[in-house]
Amino acid sequence: MELFNYIDYENNYLSPYACKCINSKGRKNPIKECEIRSPFQRDRDRILHSKAFRRLKHKTQVFLSPQGDHYRTRLSHTLEVSQIGRTIARSLRLNEDLVEAIALGHDLGHTPFGHAGERILQKMHPVFAHYKQSVRVCEILENNRQGLNLCYEVLDGILNHTGDDVSSTLEGNIIKFADRIAYINHDIDDAIRGGILCDGDIPKNLRELLGENHGERIDTMIKAIIYESADRNAINMQKDIYDGTLELRQFMFDRVYINSAAKKEEEKANFIIEGLYNYFYDNPEKLPQEFYFSMDKYSKEEVICDYIAGMTDRFCVHLYEDLFIPKSWSIK
Repeated sequence: MELFNYIDYENNYLSPYACKCINSKGRKNPIKECEIRSPFQRDRDRILHSKAFRRLKHKTQVFLSPQGDHYRTRLSHTLEVSQIGRTIARSLRLNEDLVEAIALGHDLGHTPFGHAGERILQKMHPVFAHYKQSVRVCEILENNRQGLNLCYEVLDGILNHTGDDVSSTLEGNIIKFADRIAYINHDIDDAIRGGILCDGDIPKNLRELLGENHGERIDTMIKAIIYESADRNAINMQKDIYDGTLELRQFMFDRVYINSAAKKEEEKANFIIEGLYNYFYDNPEKLPQEFYFSMDKYSKEEVICDYIAGMTDRFCVHLYEDLFIPKSWSIK
């Protein structure tokens, strides 16, 4: 039986603008190539099997501690980004394996309690950012502090998935769009489920431009990228849809992301994270041993952020309770 040859597949099928494994800048620590999986497939698998990836299921997306099984978590967000990214990549004949690896890894460094947690850690340690932390997880913290030894292009896509910086690959730039498409639309869905919005609250001009429901909006946004980017060495979205997407994002900031019922518990979350940070700053010896001993190599601020950013929401709350809340006791 002749095995699948990913090099032949990439050369014969992928667009000339795609990032092909044979042109990868490789890994910091070279390894023997696999006869079955491409380097980007192996990176995807390494991320998928990591502990940091599994912890995403208990990290907030937007709603803190929602009462219901169907609200998004950081894990379900990641999977939606991956699916949107792969749809775009396949239509443009770009490298789906690279897109999926970047998507699955892009939020590994996200804090408990979503962006609220990130803002507090930035207050305590101004250079902290979740996208930088995601790279740090992949390069340093995972795999018993050996790192995952990922390809340059995967790390580059993770680092540049948000903000103004541009990835060195089209696949990385797909994730910049896929991330935004995913969170805007699933946050609308969750806000409607939570009674914060109803379908009719979305401005009429945006419903007419982008679609009346969740599926229609995602379909419109994805196709606007595919049509605008086909046979080009750039990833863009058709201008009218792009402008409408930004307007919808601003609508979400005005109605959901700031001062809505979805955010009413954030002050408590901020208090917890700030309290933990200050406690470990004053008592670094109370950190788990692997973190405490890493201060030989990294600053105390970095190490504390490593520990807190890696926590799930529930672990963070339980640790705070253990450190600061008196335990009940009885006299026999």
